[in-house]
Amino acid sequence: MNLKDELNLCMKPNSVEAGCDEAGRGCLAGPVFAAAVILPHNFNCKELNDSKMLTEKQRNELRKIIEANAICYSVASCSPEEIDTLNILWASVNAMHKALSSLTVQPNHIIVDGNRFLPFKEIEHTCVVKGDSKFQSIAAASILAKTYRDDYMKRIGEQFPEYEWATNKGYPTKKHRLAIKHYGITEYHRKSFNLIEKQYELNFSES
Repeated sequence: MNLKDELNLCMKPNSVEAGCDEAGRGCLAGPVFAAAVILPHNFNCKELNDSKMLTEKQRNELRKIIEANAICYSVASCSPEEIDTLNILWASVNAMHKALSSLTVQPNHIIVDGNRFLPFKEIEHTCVVKGDSKFQSIAAASILAKTYRDDYMKRIGEQFPEYEWATNKGYPTKKHRLAIKHYGITEYHRKSFNLIEKQYELNFSES
């Protein structure tokens, strides 16, 4: 199956179009990251795909290609405190807005992965469900958001090795939840999330 034939460069070929996506919505710890990418009209990379479908090595290699060839790109984040205040959906949208605000070229159309967004300035936008597997610019944003977030989680994971963020990146793995039960939470945990499953609480109370 040829990804080059599957992913369109953009939705509106005659526009300056930014693709947006986020990474880290389902995590228990760490910020949510978002990226905005404007690709040139002659860009075509057959390896581009939804970041979740790629290996870490593939994502890191594609990040180099995206950063070297994009007209412009930006990566931003919202902290765990912002997530707890806004909720994860709107914190994700806020991170996308931050990324869009930092682009050196203003787009006249924005395509966003998913089905929820808030207007940015007065720029037209379109939400695309599974957009990171349909459009190269969204896939590129997906890869940048994911790789930048993974790098961040590895760095802060050095402070708290017991949570194994270098491998789980803050996602709710069994070992991560058990570490929260054993050691409590850190400043990087999202307090509004269900950090410990009820089954783990029962197991500990019985031991």
